[in-house]
Amino acid sequence: MSTTTHDTPSPADVARLIDHTLLKPEATRADVAALVDEAVALGTYSVCVSPSMLPLAVPAGSDLKVAVVAGFPSGKHTSAVKAAEAAGAVAQGADEVDMVIDVGAARAGAYDAVEADIAAVRAAVPGTVLKVIIESAALSDEAIVAVCQAAVSAGADFVKTSTGFHPSGGATEHAVALMARTVDGRLGVKASGGVRTLDDARRMIAAGATRLGVSGSRALLEDGRPDSSY
Repeated sequence: MSTTTHDTPSPADVARLIDHTLLKPEATRADVAALVDEAVALGTYSVCVSPSMLPLAVPAGSDLKVAVVAGFPSGKHTSAVKAAEAAGAVAQGADEVDMVIDVGAARAGAYDAVEADIAAVRAAVPGTVLKVIIESAALSDEAIVAVCQAAVSAGADFVKTSTGFHPSGGATEHAVALMARTVDGRLGVKASGGVRTLDDARRMIAAGATRLGVSGSRALLEDGRPDSSY
């Protein structure tokens, strides 16, 4: 892969921040096996899949991580269901969990409820990297800040912009920057949804993203061509 200046992440640098993602409901086990092979070949940080796809066969000697979603994509599951889903996934080998908050609760200003929801999942998977999907495109700036603060208080490891499935849209530089300022280095920030080109990825990183959710990783890393799969 090509190299770039020290100020601009190279494709290899970007790859190391990518959760190579396949969350389509029609995905098969064969599709996920191909995802794992592609992730290893591309040098991505992890794969992100549905919990029903576990356990995954990761090639021996690979340091590829396995992330799964919980309460996906609506976030309207009870906290007990999200916690059980997360714990079950970790028991089957997941290294990281990306949970969806109750976006309606956030929109209503019920931030204590959002914090309790995150805390329930945190308690179910101690020691596991926990990312909190806030669906930033559906929230006001005030709500984004409050939900990020709730994630910090509840002991999460990352805040994440989007599921990639919400009609309001995916990641924006504005949301990523606001999230990064709010967590102020205490949590990582994952930009997900609509990150389709190398330029997109670099803009998100410049805005403060420390992880990227991408499904069209090969197209992004090879030449930044738009990919319509996410």
